Formats: sequence, C-alpha cells, structure tokens
Amino acid sequence: MGGGARYPYPRQVWSPSGGWWTRPTNWVSNTAICTFGIAIATYGAWSISAEKEWRHAAPVKPIPSMLWARQFKEGELGVKEDP
Repeated sequence: MGGGARYPYPRQVWSPSGGWWTRPTNWVSNTAICTFGIAIATYGAWSISAEKEWRHAAPVKPIPSMLWARQFKEGELGVKEDP
C-alpha cells in the first residue's frame, strides 16, 4: 500500500506547489495565518454588505439578514405601513 518507495527525483526541477513529497515543517503556522486572513476578509465583506443592504419591500416573513442589516436594526423600513 502507498504506491511504493520514494524514488530519487531531479533536484533542479522547480514546482510552485513544492515538487515531489513535500511536507513543509511550518504548515500549521501557514494554515493558521491563511485562516486568519480569510476570516478578516470575510468579516470586512460581511460588514460592508450588512451596512449597504437595503430592501425596498418589507419581507413577508422574518429572514436571517434582519438580524444584522442596518435597515432593520435602526427601524428604517422606508415602507409606509397602514395603522
């Protein structure tokens, strides 16, 4: 199992993915840094989206974005409701 033993490969071959049988010693820290960066980017996009979201017609039933959209937090529906 496992496809056999590792065979010698040419050292002058360069690959952006690291070549044959790579196992970088710092893969845990690289993964943590990338995860942190993706989380920061996602939070930024989410914040901008929630700030700019605007619904011109009031939803018929509750929707998840009502929890974080500025329009519903501040009560600015912009739709006249009959008393």
